[in-house]
Amino acid sequence: MTCNDLRFDRNISHDHLYFEFNRGILIMQKVFCLPICIFILSLGIARAGDWPQWRGPDRSGVSTDTGLLQSWPDGGPKLLWEGGAVGDGFSSLAISDGRIFTMGDKAGQSHIFALKQQGGALLWSLDVGKAGGNYSGTRCTPTVDGNLVYALGQFGDLVCADTKSGKERWRKNLAKDFGGNSGGWNYSESVLIDGNRLICSPGGNDATAVALDKQTGALVWKTALPDGGQSHYSSWVVSNAAKVKQYVRLFAGGTFGIAAADGRFLWRYDKLGKNTANIPTPIPFDDYIFTAAGYGKGGALLKLSRNGVGVQATEIYFNSELKNKHGGIVKVGDYIYGDMDDRGRPWCANVMTGKVIWRRDGDGQGGGSTCVTYADGRLYFRYQDGIMALVNSSPDSGFQQISSFKIPDGMKKSWSHPVVNGGLLYLRGKDKILCYDVRDPSRSVTSGKRLWKDNTGNFQVEAVFKGIQAGSVILQKNDGRVIRVPLSRLSLADQAFLRGKSR
Repeated sequence: MTCNDLRFDRNISHDHLYFEFNRGILIMQKVFCLPICIFILSLGIARAGDWPQWRGPDRSGVSTDTGLLQSWPDGGPKLLWEGGAVGDGFSSLAISDGRIFTMGDKAGQSHIFALKQQGGALLWSLDVGKAGGNYSGTRCTPTVDGNLVYALGQFGDLVCADTKSGKERWRKNLAKDFGGNSGGWNYSESVLIDGNRLICSPGGNDATAVALDKQTGALVWKTALPDGGQSHYSSWVVSNAAKVKQYVRLFAGGTFGIAAADGRFLWRYDKLGKNTANIPTPIPFDDYIFTAAGYGKGGALLKLSRNGVGVQATEIYFNSELKNKHGGIVKVGDYIYGDMDDRGRPWCANVMTGKVIWRRDGDGQGGGSTCVTYADGRLYFRYQDGIMALVNSSPDSGFQQISSFKIPDGMKKSWSHPVVNGGLLYLRGKDKILCYDVRDPSRSVTSGKRLWKDNTGNFQVEAVFKGIQAGSVILQKNDGRVIRVPLSRLSLADQAFLRGKSR
């Protein structure tokens, strides 16, 4: 076996690490070829079960949790705790190493807050910058990378702090330091950590996007995107489409791709430009990008291909029915799910054709803009009016709301995105966080270790089952590292074990 036999897959600095043979599976061993070994040592490795940033480890909004309740009792799942005086804001949550991180406005300042994952007791808080804004409150979800956490205030204050003590390491201001321009609704981006760099978007004519050294905040590169305009309110994702590593994001001028190595402009899709506000996080997969915007725009599938030394984006389809304001979109297999603009009318569509398979037309509880996450065959829709709904994700069922309850969150606009992690549902409220138990003991397969084998007999590992995602079984080894094994590669006995336990 040589270095060429290995495929290393790492979507983001905190995504799980795993290796695969071209024709099989390789478990992480102590001995690797030297270049890979050095590369691994330079990366932060996420702990199994972490949700370390906006929309989770790979920014997809998809949880790998299994063994969850497929319906909720009347009144909703059990509320385990309510705590954390986290002020006012729309920020979601990052979870890492037994801590919850979020942002909020309190006592005239925006803050990062760190809380105990069990019980929600406050561990520390750090002033970030001025409070307020158009729609008063923070927007950014903190990003955790190892022992550092990063957060962006609504007026461009970017802060790096120690996760355990809350001690400030460095800070910048996107407007003052880079001449940035957020747009009328203030900075809302959740910054991206990739390797040793922090990627963020001041906006404007000089430094539309920048890369900073994550340890010091020093400028690595900046790029002025042609007609990029204001930063607007989206967040970066990583794509390797067309075999070019790139960062993809919505700006005022549309959807852009830039080279990860140096920030060089690669491509632009301008049909979503000249809009009131561009917010949703794009969805990269294979050589494609799904990107959408609200305010009457729509959603598009783009195919990226090489064009000499550059990359070109070709529109596969554009469908105005797939418009989405700020509730976000998730991709599960061949289907995507989101809200129609901010109307509280969730839809399911085929991601490759754009055809709408089903849409909510009056059934169920909940109204107003709807944000979404996915876990274990269910869509978790949080409506603007404070209704939390559990919906069948099957494209064949039509819109089927299985359960719902009213969140006692105290928010006028219940816009904060939900998090499903470790069998728990976390919901941000006004000056508090609510934690619900959505585990189903009768379906749990996460307890205890077992010896897993492949269907050739050449592979075995003692590990704990952590979930299934995109056809791969996620296993946590004794050393805490996580591997992914295609379900079809497991032994028939292991496949039967999973089927029996998930019934």
